[in-house]
Amino acid sequence: MSGLLKGKRLLITGLITEQSLAFGVAKLAQQEGAEVVLTGFGRMSLVNRIAGRLPQPAPVLELDVTDEEHLGSLADRVSEHVDGLDGVLHSIAYAPQSALGGGFLTAPWEDVATALHVSTFSFKSLAVACLPLMGEGGSVVGMDFDARQAWPVYDWMGVAKAGLESTTRYLARDLGPKGVRVNLVAAGPQRTMAAKSIPGFDQFERAWMERAPLGWNLTDSTPVAKAALMLLSDWFPATTGEIVHVDGGFHAVGVPVSDTW
Repeated sequence: MSGLLKGKRLLITGLITEQSLAFGVAKLAQQEGAEVVLTGFGRMSLVNRIAGRLPQPAPVLELDVTDEEHLGSLADRVSEHVDGLDGVLHSIAYAPQSALGGGFLTAPWEDVATALHVSTFSFKSLAVACLPLMGEGGSVVGMDFDARQAWPVYDWMGVAKAGLESTTRYLARDLGPKGVRVNLVAAGPQRTMAAKSIPGFDQFERAWMERAPLGWNLTDSTPVAKAALMLLSDWFPATTGEIVHVDGGFHAVGVPVSDTW
């Protein structure tokens, strides 16, 4: 299926390191023929250096998804590099330490609000900011972590992901008449910088390695990237509001009662 994204123009957010899911998607997208524009935040010198490791040069824009000025100027800034967008990847999440690692009952609202703003509300904000550049057949894809149950140590980020899943359905409702699809990829755990910041995240790693029916590679984002690219392509023209699980099948099997995290 070479050239799956030939001629497509994509905005890919959330690049930090080569382990970022955004990097895996950007690399594969370029290999499949897409023209890519990247965004990063904060450590822009690092982001630019990592972007230089992609197969082809790609412009990098700074984007704070909680900053209205950044969002308001995004379409114009993207337009300096491409004449429109066919797809957008939202690969952004953050929660202060107090909201993770067992702090569910004690995290202050200010920190919870930050987690919800960055990890949930920003999905809507990014989609709306890019909408002027998108037309019929456009696709918005977000990165999820299965939020159907309460996970150990995930705490308010789990709540944020549940909100992300609901936001996806409402965006699918409102953007569908404009011809834009909105979907999520629920990925298994990967050893990204974000994952390393969660106290006790190794519990997820052990669980997936032991229980995923297909097995699970903690350092290979290729399966996740492939799923994202399929949703960004023209091969799912009538799919929206969907959550595609790419987790080795972990979500489909029960946990033995005797097992503990």
